[in-house]
Amino acid sequence: MASSIPLESTSFVGRRSELRQIGQELTSHRLITLTGPGGVGKTRIAIRAARAATRRFPDGVCWADLWPLQGDGLLLATVCDAVGLADHTARTPAAALCSWLADKRLLLVLDSCEHLVDACRDLLADLLTAAPQLTVLVTSRQPLDLVGEGVTEIGPLPYTGDNDALALFTDRAGRAVPGLRPTDPRYTAAAETICRRLEGIPLALELAGAQLAHSPVERIAERLATRFDTLDGDDEPSRPPRHRTLRCAIGWSHELCTPLERLLWARLSVFRGTFDADAAGAVCAGGPLTEEEVRTALAGLAAKSVLSREGPRYRMLDTLREYGRLWLGELDEAAALADRHAAYFVDFGRRAERGWLGREQVAWYRRVADAHIDLCTALDHLLVTAPERALELSAAIGFFWSCCGHLHEARDYVARALAGQRGASRARTRALWALGIAVLLQGDLKRADELGLECSRAARADDDAEAALQAGYLIALTHLMAGRPMSAHAVAEQVLGPPPDAPFDSPGRLRCHLVRIFALTGLGKFTEARAEATELRRGCVRRGEHWTRSYTDYQLSLISLFQDRPEESAEHARAMLAAKQGIGDKFGIALGLDLLAAAVAARGDGASAARVYGTGQAIWRTVGHPQRGTPELRAVREECEQRARRAIGDAAYTEAFRQASEERTGTVLARILAGEL
Repeated sequence: MASSIPLESTSFVGRRSELRQIGQELTSHRLITLTGPGGVGKTRIAIRAARAATRRFPDGVCWADLWPLQGDGLLLATVCDAVGLADHTARTPAAALCSWLADKRLLLVLDSCEHLVDACRDLLADLLTAAPQLTVLVTSRQPLDLVGEGVTEIGPLPYTGDNDALALFTDRAGRAVPGLRPTDPRYTAAAETICRRLEGIPLALELAGAQLAHSPVERIAERLATRFDTLDGDDEPSRPPRHRTLRCAIGWSHELCTPLERLLWARLSVFRGTFDADAAGAVCAGGPLTEEEVRTALAGLAAKSVLSREGPRYRMLDTLREYGRLWLGELDEAAALADRHAAYFVDFGRRAERGWLGREQVAWYRRVADAHIDLCTALDHLLVTAPERALELSAAIGFFWSCCGHLHEARDYVARALAGQRGASRARTRALWALGIAVLLQGDLKRADELGLECSRAARADDDAEAALQAGYLIALTHLMAGRPMSAHAVAEQVLGPPPDAPFDSPGRLRCHLVRIFALTGLGKFTEARAEATELRRGCVRRGEHWTRSYTDYQLSLISLFQDRPEESAEHARAMLAAKQGIGDKFGIALGLDLLAAAVAARGDGASAARVYGTGQAIWRTVGHPQRGTPELRAVREECEQRARRAIGDAAYTEAFRQASEERTGTVLARILAGEL
């Protein structure tokens, strides 16, 4: 399992004693919580501590950002994503997670738990019981109050003696003003005043340092002195002093922003996760803030450290988002921005659905993954305010989610949207199909068949040709998974109609062509299946389509095995793996590895077959199913294992398989795609 510790975009200053203490705590406690006020640097310290401890945990370090979560509804899904679990079963996510972690020796980091303390406490009580070798590092403004919890309080940086606060401020000031002379006595005196006024709070120092791009250090110190002289008259005397200091520092930075930057800061607080400039423009423009001015204000907020950049996307720290939400409420725009945010993601879903069939397909899978938390936020809002639009959005992204391991979210959101909007509509028909795909991939064939038939009836009633094709695909695929290829072929033939036929006219038609190829293979009509798969793959390559192409490679690999063409089979299996990795489809990767192992065994390389097969088993465990797929794969897998064992002997096979199943799958996959296995 690969470690997922966030990268650090700026230098790390001080904290040697805290890191030593956390290192010791990790050897004596299974749950360590770093507490302290917002902005004090808990996340940065956790990143450093986790990276230093990596060697202690053979199964890796898994990082879960909880700051984007508005409630506890997505807590389990977020932790499952962090530990690499893409469960395809109908088990509860909690049961699947406990089972997955039961034998793991890993460090799980939950960052920013303060708004989910009760839910995190309940979850970790279960996980620490079910997984005796699991260690958890938490950052939170308060302890979880679990038995055995080790608590380390993180305070501000020292601003006297070993002046780490001054070192941090100077570093950030140097980023804002290249060529800064920190040895100038006037700079040193003013900078020390700033650090003292800000009480060594790292976030406050970051914000102040960024202001040097616009004002000399002496002026900043003077402004801060004026601003902080009002603290004695703070209207919130019950707030702890450091909380008031940070809030005052944030408020001061807010005042130094331009009016349009302040307006954008408030409006951006509607986003729960990262966002790009297009999303910011679509949601936040309005009134005096045009879309072009949004881009200018984004750059200004990033320069002032209100926003951080993560590639082409932006992130706002939760402490700064909280401040922005207060101003959004003062502007009386919270409800309007929530509506605009939801409307943007409804349109996002429409564009993703339209872009599925074409050159932007892989890019849309990535965009949907990047926007996951905001898509869920939009759905939560729409389920209350606009059920018909919730139905439309859940149907549009349900297939993306089902392909990429978010089956529980796909099933939950689509089912809730269907329950909230019972009247007949085209959106409802599409949602029935999306729900059917999700339950089928979870192994519930009976329910999938029922949903396919219901979708088919609704499509006929609406005279919706595309919905009829999608229903046919779902029904035929259900037959295939149940071992009825003849029935699957009959359904596909019926919905496709007589030739000539254009497979790329629509997503539904393309999928029905694919499922017909699966059926032909299942019926043993290899020559016909090979011809259709080759032609369909050629069309996919011309159009830059990847999902269908990956499954034509899957079929061509399988057919080549049956026709005793192992080299050709291995080539197609690797092509399938590359495509599936591109869209994050672990179920597809596991299928592809099984086929590659069989191809390698068929050419006589038992050791490599055992390693590939062992890697496949590791990924099947993350999916939660013991080698699922169409029934004809069972014989292929059995023959693969027998051939490999005959080639190298039982003991050597067992050892190679074991080592591969325990190795980090990302590393092995890279070697496989490079042709080294």
